[in-house]
Amino acid sequence: MITPAFAQQFAHDWLNAWNSHDLEAILSHYADDSLFTSPYVVLLADEPSGVLHGKAALRNYWHKGLQRIPDLHFDLSDVLIGIDSLTLYYRGHNGMVAETFVFNASGLVQQAMACYALPTSD
Repeated sequence: MITPAFAQQFAHDWLNAWNSHDLEAILSHYADDSLFTSPYVVLLADEPSGVLHGKAALRNYWHKGLQRIPDLHFDLSDVLIGIDSLTLYYRGHNGMVAETFVFNASGLVQQAMACYALPTSD
């Protein structure tokens, strides 16, 4: 079960890794056989399913993302915890993001799903 202390530490470490643009620190949170889903996978990784399998695919995808957005910064709004998962709600470069992480028995991310706020129309 996810504890509040684990959730807060994960959120802190994960955000610091991203905000430092430290790809290896980011990847250190993920299992080698992790699964990641995001609508941006379709655009950046040219993967129509929106799904990436494994750390090598994540490395390539996030490397491209960090190059495309050199000033990328995330601001945490909230941390939500579940049984074997947690969700970070944060402001990204295009608005609000809810990213849910499911953890394996070793405390590494086995699966992550990113959802993005719809663009507002004026």
